[in-house]
Amino acid sequence: MNSLPGQFWQRLIEAFSRTALPNVTVGELAVVLLAATALSIPRGTWRYFGLLATATHELGHAFAALMSGQRLGGIRLSLDHSGTTTSYSRGRLASVWSGFWGYPVPALAGAALVWSGFNGWGPAALTAGSLILVLSLLFVRNLAGFLITLAAAASGAVLVFFVPHAFTGHVAIALGLALLVAAVRDVIKLIHVHVRRRDRLASSDAYLLYRSTSVPSFIWIALFVAIVGASWVVAWQPVSAILVARA
Repeated sequence: MNSLPGQFWQRLIEAFSRTALPNVTVGELAVVLLAATALSIPRGTWRYFGLLATATHELGHAFAALMSGQRLGGIRLSLDHSGTTTSYSRGRLASVWSGFWGYPVPALAGAALVWSGFNGWGPAALTAGSLILVLSLLFVRNLAGFLITLAAAASGAVLVFFVPHAFTGHVAIALGLALLVAAVRDVIKLIHVHVRRRDRLASSDAYLLYRSTSVPSFIWIALFVAIVGASWVVAWQPVSAILVARA
């Protein structure tokens, strides 16, 4: 196991083993929350981190399409944070199912990362996420999308293979919270499109779902908000436990 491939596989196997629970202090938690906000709120950082949020959004559509037996045509990502996932289905229900799981998935992924980080599964969560991104390269159909996905996968691989596993739990918590903040930002942007920028409705998942089902857009937006809110509740449980314990 001393060869480079052997070391690679050993590190990969170790990544899926549970590590010691991270000792997160209130001070570190404050820094993590600030870092998560700094990635998703300022325009300068959002210009780059928002690309990961968009990729996660489109992967939500793609995974839902595969779950419902659709044929996945491809994923396209752009540097302006737009993206499209093309799937083919003969049934309307399957199409609606895949069309729904865009906005909720960054929040669900964020909650999963936070839970994993606090419970000793941070390396496993980051490894699984990196492998999903690598596999998704098979479905990316444009250069910008390929580079965005490759960069995200490579960043995850660096964390998994070169950062001590005892520290990656903290990274998973920070990344998860950042995705949760990003999910809120994206839903607010969606609401803004429906309220003030109705000339952009054609790009709205809620509007496309309305066109497919005749269910009003605000119902779909409410469902997005409910899932994002529930994800925050799940992720906030270990955070609040630390705050209460240190109070």
